[in-house]
Amino acid sequence: MTKGTGIFKNVDPLDIDDVLIKIETSFNIHFNRTLFIDVTTFGQFCDIVVGQIKLGDSESCTTQQAFYKLRNAISNVVNVNKNDIRPKTSLAELLSRDNRLNIIADIESELGFKTHILQPKQWIVGALVLLLIVFIIECFFAWKIGVPGILLSIVGLKIADIFGKELRANTVGDLANKISREHYLKSRRDSATVNKKEVEQKVKELFIDYLDLNPLALTRDATFV
Repeated sequence: MTKGTGIFKNVDPLDIDDVLIKIETSFNIHFNRTLFIDVTTFGQFCDIVVGQIKLGDSESCTTQQAFYKLRNAISNVVNVNKNDIRPKTSLAELLSRDNRLNIIADIESELGFKTHILQPKQWIVGALVLLLIVFIIECFFAWKIGVPGILLSIVGLKIADIFGKELRANTVGDLANKISREHYLKSRRDSATVNKKEVEQKVKELFIDYLDLNPLALTRDATFV
């Protein structure tokens, strides 16, 4: 697949490759990239993904199962009655900001995978990115200042990402949706099955989430080339 002229016209091919890796991780498959040589539409791509999943078919809802797993994990860690945790329950109310990093780490340990639910404040990221751009420009005039500045900005972004406490999702249901698409098989009670009717929707959600695409425009006829 290459950079397209339709909905994907502003998407870097490397970003599409990143989504492919996330799909491989979520469904525990491995793509031979030659499979996509003749792929021109999103629908054709989804058909290939479904074809690569050699597991039994079950119509059970993965998002629902992800919610139950997440609810149990949260209940065990923060000592809240699981019956009081609902899809619309606020994550901010459950996850104390003062101890949020440790709470999330414990929840992830219960789940068995990373949720990637935390992020730094956007103004901090924006400031560090601006500094990075300034130091890149500075390299053309004084590389001895520019290069260390670039390295310092990159380190700052890494540190901000590691210690960020802002939530990427608002509710328990939002987080259940997120983990059901990023860790599809691990979200299911029986990881030896998939609901093949869900696969295309989960793949679509990954593209929308990570490439910031218009959901209404990402149809089966949307073209890559």
